[in-house]
Amino acid sequence: MLETRKVRGIDIACWTNRAEWKPEKRFVVFVHGSGGDHTNWVYQYSHLGKDFNIAVLELPGHGASGGKGEADVPSYVEWVKDAIAAFEVSKPVVVGHSLGAAIALTFAIRHGELLSGVVPVGGGLKMPVNPAILEGLRKDPLPIIEMAAKISVAKSNRERFSALLVKGLSSAKAEVIHGDFSACDRLDIVEAVKAVRLPTLVICGDEDKMTPPSLSEEIHRSIPGSRLVIIPGAGHFVMMEQAEAFNEALRSFVTAL
Repeated sequence: MLETRKVRGIDIACWTNRAEWKPEKRFVVFVHGSGGDHTNWVYQYSHLGKDFNIAVLELPGHGASGGKGEADVPSYVEWVKDAIAAFEVSKPVVVGHSLGAAIALTFAIRHGELLSGVVPVGGGLKMPVNPAILEGLRKDPLPIIEMAAKISVAKSNRERFSALLVKGLSSAKAEVIHGDFSACDRLDIVEAVKAVRLPTLVICGDEDKMTPPSLSEEIHRSIPGSRLVIIPGAGHFVMMEQAEAFNEALRSFVTAL
């Protein structure tokens, strides 16, 4: 069910399985990537609802949420922090994809005491964006969106997912996507992440061209005790492309906490 709550006077949307929430279940919060919305996690919330109390946030300016979006990761972190409180979520595991991975890791750095664990998916400690892409998003976003959708999935999965991703990204406001990519470009948590002591599961597709597995390996090396899962046959949208393998890795991690 998609519901909204006021956060700093703005309507923030969140898909939840609130009717199935039980105190003995772990909370899992999902955070989408640049230009995304809650539907990026449809293969998770439609299959993991019996296992966990689920909340799938839509960042300000995205999906059904109000607001204008942000252009830096720390600002998004504070929105997620306030949204978690507004939706009555307690000590969640935060699962974030791409920009969402940067948000999840930065949340762990800044407010780790509020979390039970963190799962960066297709992320990095730095996520530089080609200046030509940022300029293209400002002037003529559609060709950039089409290119991103093509290279964001493994070649074998393009027929299934590329058109869907183009449709989703095209529905987002151009200035919001530009802000999201700018936030990724400004990210640098290489040193700060070393202080994270939360249970951490790092996930990446083995054919991810947007944030290659080497970036996830760096996250894994930087957080003591973290676990790394590289999923075969998947690109940047690993949670959609290889949903069963992704869900099994996530379920195993959260259940073991």
